[in-house]
Amino acid sequence: MKFLLTAVNAKYIHSNPAVYSLKSYAGERFKEFIDIAEYTINQRMETILAGIFERRPDAIAFSCYIWNWELIQELLEEIPKVLPGIPIWLGGPEVSFNGEEIMKKYPQLTGIMIGEGEQTFKELIEYYVCEAERRTESQNDNKSPGENRDTGEGEKTSENRDYSGNVNESKELSRIAGLLLAGGKTEERGLTDMDSLPFLYEDMEAFDNRIIYYESSRGCPYRCSYCLSSIDKKVRLRDLETVKRELQFFLDQKTAQVKFIDRTFNCDHEHAMGIWRYIIQNDNGVTNFHFEIEGNILTKEEIELLQEMRPGLAQLEIGVQSANPATLKEINRFTDFANLKNAVKMIRKKGNIHLHLDLIAGLPFEDYNSFSHSFNEVYGLHPDQLQLGFLKVLKGSPMQDKADEYGILYTNKPPYEILCSKWLSYQDVLRLKRIEEMVEIYYNSNQFMHTLSFLESAFVHPFAMFEGLAQYYQDKGYFTNSPSRAYRYEVLLGFAQCVDQENEALYRELLIFDMYLRENLKSRPSFAGETEDEEKCRIREFYEKEASMPCYLKAYAGFSAKQTSKMTHMEPFSYPVWLDGEKIKESVSKDRTAAESGPKKRQLVLFDYKKRNPLHSEAAVYLIEG
Repeated sequence: MKFLLTAVNAKYIHSNPAVYSLKSYAGERFKEFIDIAEYTINQRMETILAGIFERRPDAIAFSCYIWNWELIQELLEEIPKVLPGIPIWLGGPEVSFNGEEIMKKYPQLTGIMIGEGEQTFKELIEYYVCEAERRTESQNDNKSPGENRDTGEGEKTSENRDYSGNVNESKELSRIAGLLLAGGKTEERGLTDMDSLPFLYEDMEAFDNRIIYYESSRGCPYRCSYCLSSIDKKVRLRDLETVKRELQFFLDQKTAQVKFIDRTFNCDHEHAMGIWRYIIQNDNGVTNFHFEIEGNILTKEEIELLQEMRPGLAQLEIGVQSANPATLKEINRFTDFANLKNAVKMIRKKGNIHLHLDLIAGLPFEDYNSFSHSFNEVYGLHPDQLQLGFLKVLKGSPMQDKADEYGILYTNKPPYEILCSKWLSYQDVLRLKRIEEMVEIYYNSNQFMHTLSFLESAFVHPFAMFEGLAQYYQDKGYFTNSPSRAYRYEVLLGFAQCVDQENEALYRELLIFDMYLRENLKSRPSFAGETEDEEKCRIREFYEKEASMPCYLKAYAGFSAKQTSKMTHMEPFSYPVWLDGEKIKESVSKDRTAAESGPKKRQLVLFDYKKRNPLHSEAAVYLIEG
């Protein structure tokens, strides 16, 4: 007997903790009967189908989400053709709220596991294993004394496989709580005790080069109308001492990142503080921890503890969603935005936490202008990433119940994303989609930060800057023929020339600075000017001095001047491009006032790629005297 738990992830680097949790919870007795297969939505359906067939499962279950449901539906049509009679099960949030409809559409389904599935699956695998053992015993008992008895081992072909038949009719299955069968739902399954869940990661081989997900709580105390977590408000916490032991495993393994999937990590103050204290005290200097938190409830004590963390130890994701009070009230988010802004500013002040803020376009009472205001409010908090998402009307969510009232139309297929509403036209949605792409390319990449900081001054507000950039892309056809990563610097320069011609020379230097901050370029960008002979001489003298008596580049001791000059970079600048936008503006204004005093000597800037900012991977920068 082999039961195949199948995950179809959004990307290769993702893993699916659900299927691993089901297998772990089933226990040692059933471990040998459970196989796990992980694929991605980027693979062809035919490839996944072949992979499933070659594993020869006796039963199969799919973990279903909005990102993989379309592909899984294709597989549901084809699996019975190549593995006839195989029991097929579904589970996950995408199939938990309209299961009856899905069962009617796909009569080849055996059933659906509803809600949290650990105990349900344990009883299900027990049923299948016992059934297989009974069949083997029955077959052996029916053989004559001289016949070889079946050990239950050995390979079966697709032509002679012995499936369990129509398991929907089994009285045994109807006794398992948490199932939807052809005849209806069985008894409702209660919520899982978090301390009964085993640790998933004893064997890390399956997770090489994957994001590690960890769960220290389930449930959410809030009732945001667009979220499925609003349905079950009961928060359950894993024992803190257990969590510490498990986190120590990741620390000992020097895991690159551990991503907590708790819906609201800091909903319990003592739980959050205990975990944050532990990772500070046991920091290995490598592992990064990601937490999704509610910024509005952050306490002074929590913020002070966060400020103690090593830069790069933690990153926080905060769902702001909107700055419109009417919108927040309608979606059941009772946010004190002033308090939230203050908390974010306090976290940002130390500069040690990677901060990710979320907005959702398409919420009720949020029109284009209102969203523009929300964007500017959040952008003004200077997050490391600003996620501009679009409302998804999830099955079973309160938002789905009120979609008609709000005039919300959304796609019939996953991810059920908004097309328009009473407040936002489809044309507005398209405009915001283009702006979202500009934010992803130019802001969230962290590759153009100094250029954008100054470019903002050419616009009435940041949203207008991205709006203008999106229109520039549209006019130039760049949405159709997307520029390469390197060419995007030239595109941004072209846009800056259109809107702020007076500062063209400054934009060139800002872009050069941004480029060298990220990487030691093998060739200079086409828009960069040549270095003057006198400056080349100064640069050569600097490296020769560093080779004999290092001051800035002690980490390069033992290398020649020529070798060190290749591993680092030095660039002359006429403008103080290392400052933020406002300070650059002040400096440029002063220099123009004093222009009659003659040209100033350009400042040499050294980029050290061995020392990088752990939040953005920017090279360390030194202003060289002389």
